[in-house]
Amino acid sequence: MIFVTGSTGYMGRALIGECLAKARAVRALCRPGSESRLPRGCEVVYGDALDPTTYRHCVVGADTFVHLVGVAHPSPSKAAEFRAVDLVSIQAAVTAARFGGIKHFVYVSVAHPAPLMKAYIEVRSAGEEMIHAAGLNATILRPWYVLGPGHQWAHALRPVYWLMERLPSTRDAAQRLGLITLKQMTAALLAAVLTPVEGVKVVEVPEIRRAGADRPSA
Repeated sequence: MIFVTGSTGYMGRALIGECLAKARAVRALCRPGSESRLPRGCEVVYGDALDPTTYRHCVVGADTFVHLVGVAHPSPSKAAEFRAVDLVSIQAAVTAARFGGIKHFVYVSVAHPAPLMKAYIEVRSAGEEMIHAAGLNATILRPWYVLGPGHQWAHALRPVYWLMERLPSTRDAAQRLGLITLKQMTAALLAAVLTPVEGVKVVEVPEIRRAGADRPSA
C-alpha cells in the first residue's frame, strides 16, 4: 500500500497511474471536491495535508509514504508560501508517517547548492533534516526543474545547458541543476517506490535522468 500526498498534482497523478499499472494499491490524500482529478482505481482519503491529525489514521496499514505537496510554480517571490505550505506539509507528513509506522518515505526535495531559490532550498533542506531526525528509511529525490504540463518555459534554456555541460568550468553545476522531464521524474519516483531502502538514499538529477532512460517505452 502506497500513501500519497499531493496526489492531484501533475507529479502525483502521473505516479499514481504508474503504481496502479504495476498492481500496487494506492491511497491518495486529497481535499473534498478534488477527487475527480485522481486516476481511477486508487483509494481516496480526505484530509488537510497541513494538519496531520486530519489524515494520520489513514496512513496506518501503508508501507510507503510519498510526499509531493508543494507550492505550484516555485519562484524567489514565494518565500512566505514555501514556509506556509512546503515546510508545514513536510512536518505534517513526517508526523503522520511515524504515527502510521511507515517503512519507507519518499520525498521530493531540490537540487543544491544553487545560486537561486534560496528560500525554497532552505525549506526543502529542512524537510530532509526532519526525515533524518525522525529516523525514517527514506529516498530523497533532488530535481531542479521538472518539465511538464504548465512547466514548459524552461525548454528555452536547453541551448544554454547544452553549452554549459560541455565547458569544464560549468559542467558539474549544469548536470546537478539540469532540466528533467515529467517522464524521467515519474520513472525515478516509481523506482523509489518499488525499491525501498534502509537508511536514507539521495537521488540527484543525473540518476533521475537515468531512471527515465532505463525505462522501456510503452
